[in-house]
Amino acid sequence: MELQELRPSKWQLFRIWASIGLQSFGGGASTTLLIQRAFIDSHRWLSMEEFMRLWNLCILTPGINLVALTVLIGRKLGGTWGIAVSLTGLLLPSATITCLITAGFAIVQQMPMVQAILRGVVPATGGIMLLVGLNFALPLIRRSYKEGLLYLLTSSLLIIACALAIILLKLTVIVVILSAVLLGALFFSPRPASPLLKEERREQQ
Repeated sequence: MELQELRPSKWQLFRIWASIGLQSFGGGASTTLLIQRAFIDSHRWLSMEEFMRLWNLCILTPGINLVALTVLIGRKLGGTWGIAVSLTGLLLPSATITCLITAGFAIVQQMPMVQAILRGVVPATGGIMLLVGLNFALPLIRRSYKEGLLYLLTSSLLIIACALAIILLKLTVIVVILSAVLLGALFFSPRPASPLLKEERREQQ
């Protein structure tokens, strides 16, 4: 996928983030999916690999991941002003709508129709989270496949192990992430070439 060389204007950046903020019903998963579609699929200002690198940085830092991701994307595409307009665009409409809904929810929360709506939201959010997870996993699996069967098997086992550690062992996210960092450094660090391989390369040159 070719990336667009032209960068968005400040107004365009604000408008895109405001649109995301207005549509981000369902929590972080839906917002992440909207960001992927806007900046990767529609405008092609980011590749999926770049997005994953930025997301990984957000995971390794404390705080709200989506806010950190907004800052990183805004800085990449618009510098310091890009950060300001991106945060304003994302947070202003969504925060306004949240405050209005919260104010009115206390009045209607016991209504059967409202309870039925809430029961339908949970499966929808689960489906969105599954799609976001696949968007993260597929590039990793493709890259591991190109690097060899051993890397593919290691990546798959690491994904499964992290999920089971949270589900079955009830480990905290920070412990799982730090463990994955150590395992990644152990299994995926570049291996030094053997002297025989270096000699063969010199002969080929």
